[in-house]
Amino acid sequence: MSEAASTGTTGTAGATAGRAGAALLDPLEPMLRAWLPAQRWFAGKGRDIRTLRLISAAELLPPGSSPGLLHLLLDVDGDCYQLLLGLRTGLPPALAPALIGRAEQGPYAGHAVYEALGDPRLAALLLERLRAPGTLGPLRFDRDPLTLIPAGLQPRPLSGEQTNSSLIFGDAYILKVFRRVGPGVNPDLELPRALAAAGCARVPAPVAWYEAALPGGEPLTLGVLQPYLRGSDDGWQLALRRLGSGADFTAEAHALGRATAEVHSALASALPVLALGPEQTARLAAGMTARLAATVREVPALRPYEAGLRQAFDALAAARGLTVSAQRIHGDLHLGQTLRTADGSWALIDFEGEPARPLADRRRPEPAVRDIAGILRSFDYAARSHRPFAPAWADACRAAFCSGYAATTGRDPREDPVLLRAYETDKAVYEARYESRHRPDWLHVPMAAIRRLAAPAPPHPHPHPRPQPPRRPHP
Repeated sequence: MSEAASTGTTGTAGATAGRAGAALLDPLEPMLRAWLPAQRWFAGKGRDIRTLRLISAAELLPPGSSPGLLHLLLDVDGDCYQLLLGLRTGLPPALAPALIGRAEQGPYAGHAVYEALGDPRLAALLLERLRAPGTLGPLRFDRDPLTLIPAGLQPRPLSGEQTNSSLIFGDAYILKVFRRVGPGVNPDLELPRALAAAGCARVPAPVAWYEAALPGGEPLTLGVLQPYLRGSDDGWQLALRRLGSGADFTAEAHALGRATAEVHSALASALPVLALGPEQTARLAAGMTARLAATVREVPALRPYEAGLRQAFDALAAARGLTVSAQRIHGDLHLGQTLRTADGSWALIDFEGEPARPLADRRRPEPAVRDIAGILRSFDYAARSHRPFAPAWADACRAAFCSGYAATTGRDPREDPVLLRAYETDKAVYEARYESRHRPDWLHVPMAAIRRLAAPAPPHPHPHPRPQPPRRPHP
């Protein structure tokens, strides 16, 4: 084993960042600088990497094992990224798409360096580490002692990923490998464990996880293994199929509202809840106003609507009689973060929140209406993706979702129109920035909502009437 890798596996981050770290990283750095910006999960797309520094290194398999497996934590322009690199003297044709480069110098000279998660042998090793808890240098593997994970489950990558990488093992478990990581427990581990302890079955409970323990700081959550809900329908794809066939979706939206409310109620019972007074509510509104101003500078199409959009935030700041509770929430809820399982029930997944936000921000209590606004906007996204546009479908789904939520909590989100409008507006502004940066062809979707939300708010002299739950036809 090389000096650099040996230093990394002892977890001595200071030494890894010194001469030994330079000996390991310097030969890999040119290929990583070229490869990282092309990855879907890399946050720095479109700009050159300025600084790249090794935080820790651990050899899960030395390169003499053929293949070797190298675990790296890298500081890239101030963000910490997790890399799993495979090492082979000869790369099989099936792994050619995973190639990062070939090391000509340093401890791995003569080896092809490639994305390890594309190699079934190396992906299977990760599962074996999770089956047998323990430490390897800075890495610590742990699991639920009541769960026995079978050996020999075959891995396959999950397609369509963006901010992380996921592997499915034998259609029994799914391992999410976090790419951009930070100190502290990731909410995608913390919240599902809290929900499982509270007896909430709407979220798959983690069965194993691994983290990095670095000197002088909190551990970094690196990956979480959960049951794979085989036979489930992705909520977004299910909604689009129903739209395409002209089928009703209100029964499903109502049931999803109930499921979301159950998760919120369980989180409120398991973790602290805060009461936000007028000053805290005004600060929430000020943050929304600041995000709007920053987005207007970046997305010129918003300029004509800025004053109208700001009215929603001003109304929230001025609402002295409004009662606002803050609790732990999903943080990035939309139809793509939901699954309708094989038995017809709904499950919520991916609790890490918006990955672009700092981890500490994602772990703060927030009003549950933020999640609700995310789902309501997602119904609009689905309807806008359909030709012709189906506004009645979106309106019916939004109403059914709120009705289902109220059936569980006893309070309809529409009974707080000022709060709901502010969060829907904030979400639409976020969407406009996202689409402008990543999918300009989709900018018209949030812009349609921007035009609607910038119009004067209708008066709400009375609480919104609560519609009856839709009835399912008998089989």
